[in-house]
Amino acid sequence: MQLTTHSDYALRLLVYLAIHPKDKPATVKDAAERYGISTNHLAKVAQKLVQEEVVISRRGRGGGLHLAMEPADINIGKLIRKTENLELLECFGENCACPIENVCILFTAMRQAQLAFLHVLDGYTLADVVKNKTNLLRSLNVA
Repeated sequence: MQLTTHSDYALRLLVYLAIHPKDKPATVKDAAERYGISTNHLAKVAQKLVQEEVVISRRGRGGGLHLAMEPADINIGKLIRKTENLELLECFGENCACPIENVCILFTAMRQAQLAFLHVLDGYTLADVVKNKTNLLRSLNVA
């Protein structure tokens, strides 16, 4: 399974926010520059994360982005469920027109694979992902 760029950027932004010094505002522009990715695309991702109440956005002087909860409370599997369209095949959706839907073994195999994928991600939190904070800070050149 390949995640969309939206999910990739959401994970990157959350990692950035988790390691960013708490006394300095974190901005989409700064995160995008450090990762070498599109500021506009990352801004859309940040907006989605704000809507999902994973990130807080404060405007004005001293504003910026902050995690809405502790990294240990941000589950990676739950995040992917919020940022991805998990309808891998037409038959995963509500409007399936496949004539073999009710007897298809491939559907069962694909659903099991998807559930296994998500089950693994459910075992990780953002805190797990940023355990190597010092190395991440160095790699992103964050002071």
